[in-house]
Amino acid sequence: MRLFAAVLPPPEAVEELGREVRALRRLAGADTLRWTQPDGWHFTLAFYGEVPEETVPELERRLERAAARSAPFPLALAGGGSFGRGKALWTGASGDLTALGRLAGRAQAAGRRAGVGGEEHRHYRAHLTLARGKGDTGLRPYVDALAEFAGTAWTVGELVLVRSHLPASGVPGEQPRYAPVARWALGAAR
Repeated sequence: MRLFAAVLPPPEAVEELGREVRALRRLAGADTLRWTQPDGWHFTLAFYGEVPEETVPELERRLERAAARSAPFPLALAGGGSFGRGKALWTGASGDLTALGRLAGRAQAAGRRAGVGGEEHRHYRAHLTLARGKGDTGLRPYVDALAEFAGTAWTVGELVLVRSHLPASGVPGEQPRYAPVARWALGAAR
């Protein structure tokens, strides 16, 4: 299974961001971007890649412990930026970014201890991918339009293990599908 740990924004935050993205999609050149779908929006905390079925229970046990050691915290969608010379447009976060980074570190450590996801982020940067471009796509107008975006805060209360189903049909523009595998309440051990 192709797995990652994530924080999923609540429906209200997704709806709010959806309104912002609809405005972005009216900008010149928006049709050249591959826009992600709201039902797949998430903050990746740790990417594990292909995880053997027999390893999943151990990963789940370790993620449950990571969630139990992490208190709920406030977060909001905010601002925007791009990665990779026009390859990805994203919105960021505001709120308790220290707690989010700590949760990401714990999710990464859980993977390493379970024997998966050996990559470690040097510096965790909270981002939710909105669109992908090709080559040197000029994302500056979109980043500028997102500069003042400030979503309503919510309390992050759970850590989610998500399975990624990559497109298999070969249909241009097909998106990956994401399905939660397990969820753990933050601070459950408190």
